[in-house]
Amino acid sequence: MENGQLFTDYYALLQVNSTCDAKMLEKAYRHFAQMYHPDHADTADVEKFQEIIEAYKVLRDPELRAEYDAAYKARRKDNFFEFVNTDDFRVEESSAIDDAEAHQKILYLLYKRRREHADDPGILGFYLQESLGCSDETFEFHSWYLKSKGFIERTEAGTLAITIEGVDHVISFTKANEAAKLLTSEASRSAN
Repeated sequence: MENGQLFTDYYALLQVNSTCDAKMLEKAYRHFAQMYHPDHADTADVEKFQEIIEAYKVLRDPELRAEYDAAYKARRKDNFFEFVNTDDFRVEESSAIDDAEAHQKILYLLYKRRREHADDPGILGFYLQESLGCSDETFEFHSWYLKSKGFIERTEAGTLAITIEGVDHVISFTKANEAAKLLTSEASRSAN
């Protein structure tokens, strides 16, 4: 990490939060180690596989993780403005609409999971991210937004699950969509 070596964000590599517990860390490690393992014909990536092993080796050891976390926090503070560009402050309308659609998709997936598996209602974050096909940063934004609104929560197992507020939002949104479709249908019948 230090002495001229490039800093690697192990948390981003394993797609876990920097506060994740050992169980979540192991789940992420197993998922990515299996995915990038040289014996896995479709997704083999020896370099990525080695990076995953190194990340897990450091983060699973409490002493190494504490040392890494100190460097990680310092790095995040030092590089906050490293890549800031004034163009980055403009938000396109399509981005906001895409975000709203992504939020709804996440909520629908979690709603469906809770209805079908009430005893195990959560989904691992990287599965949701994979279904959206978005970057780590974008998924973190979506997760932050939905958690802040109280629509989703992290379970004890480290998965994401819909809350009561989230269920109510899905129901309200679905009702509003149905009402809009009905109005559109009636308006097109009246025009003919």
